[in-house]
Amino acid sequence: MNEAPAYNSSYILGISLISALGGYLFGFDFAVIAGALPFLQQQFGLDVYWEGFATGSLALGAILGCIVAGSVSDRYGRRPGLLLAAAIFGISSIAMALAPDRNAFIAFRFVAGIGVGMASMLSPVYIAEVAPAHLRGRMVAINQLTVVIGILVTNLVNYTLRNHGDDAWRWMFGLGAVPSLFFVIGAFFLPESPRWLAMAGRTQQAAKVLGRIGNQAYMEEGLSKIRESMANGPSHGGPSRSSYSDVFKKAMLPVVLTGIGLAVFQQLCGINVVFNYTPKIFQSIGVSQDGQLLQTIFIGGINLVFTIAAMLLVDKLGRKPLMLIGAGGLAVIYIIVAIMLGKGSADVAWFLLAAIGIYAMTLAPVTWVLISEIFPNQIRSQASTVAILCLWAAYFVLVFTFPILFEKFKDYTFYIYSAICFAGLAFTWLKVRETKGKTLEEIGEVFSVH
Repeated sequence: MNEAPAYNSSYILGISLISALGGYLFGFDFAVIAGALPFLQQQFGLDVYWEGFATGSLALGAILGCIVAGSVSDRYGRRPGLLLAAAIFGISSIAMALAPDRNAFIAFRFVAGIGVGMASMLSPVYIAEVAPAHLRGRMVAINQLTVVIGILVTNLVNYTLRNHGDDAWRWMFGLGAVPSLFFVIGAFFLPESPRWLAMAGRTQQAAKVLGRIGNQAYMEEGLSKIRESMANGPSHGGPSRSSYSDVFKKAMLPVVLTGIGLAVFQQLCGINVVFNYTPKIFQSIGVSQDGQLLQTIFIGGINLVFTIAAMLLVDKLGRKPLMLIGAGGLAVIYIIVAIMLGKGSADVAWFLLAAIGIYAMTLAPVTWVLISEIFPNQIRSQASTVAILCLWAAYFVLVFTFPILFEKFKDYTFYIYSAICFAGLAFTWLKVRETKGKTLEEIGEVFSVH
């Protein structure tokens, strides 16, 4: 009787958590600007354009980071890429804290974005490549969990430092060096991705890693499926033979466009203006600076609670239903938010929290899960790079334009985001296929067949 595959769940959880420290640092750099922005506006005299650019410069760096991550992870492996991202996080945190002027700060935030872009691609891809199919959704969602923990902890730190003088923002940024050090140390203990090892021709090492993840049956089954996908794919010689031209071949184009569409929608849906510009939104209805920063903590808390809910649902309810709930729910709530902002009602806070909760349970984690799993093995690194590059480009457009739009249109800005969410609902219904419970190789076959 053949042995059934079995898994070392504690080992899988351990390496997923270490890799997901990149998500924590992503959350830190993403959230720290919300608390620091009122101080930066005073220190550097930022108008709405510089305010948007200072916030969005992280995204411009992240675009470069995605490109760097794709090249490094293909040539040298996923683990070296994670180590490099961790080092960039630490150096840029200290540099931002010491920035002497506006231009230096923006330049260092751009560098921080390189680390964010690398981690945003490599952490979920690495976890997807080491986790068994039935655990993959939850394990990749751990990355989103650490992102939201990073956001909440950063918001708490920002609130604690709010009355520490004009240079409080320097401490807000500088403290990012501490988790960066933990990430560097942890990354040294990660094994290389077995799928990358197999595609690099290092089959014996791949088998060893698979053998630590599961039993002999799991190792043999995993190697067999990886070899089969390599034989049937557009590239046969391992990662060095894959190129970005493979991503845009006719057979791959439908799944690549789906991935890009998901990535762009996750940002243009508008929720990140609530994260990054909480003080600005609440200032518009007369809330004090202390109250503005306190709202960031409530937002971070709701974000955490509903991300945990997403981890419980993503492998049970499935990816597509959660995406549909997210798109439709946000479309409706934004209309209510626009109406209440127009009335100057402080009760808008409840609906902004509801929007955060829906996003955290649906679009936020599920988009990353889908991007990490829908692409075939041979082009996963390159295709993920393209999709996430588009995600960061969309994030830059969103956060750069919001201060300008909000100054001109005020509450009507949220009607724009509602319309985008209705469009995202239609896109998800028509283009996204369910991937729950399938191996990465089976998912590749589904998308290539269709």
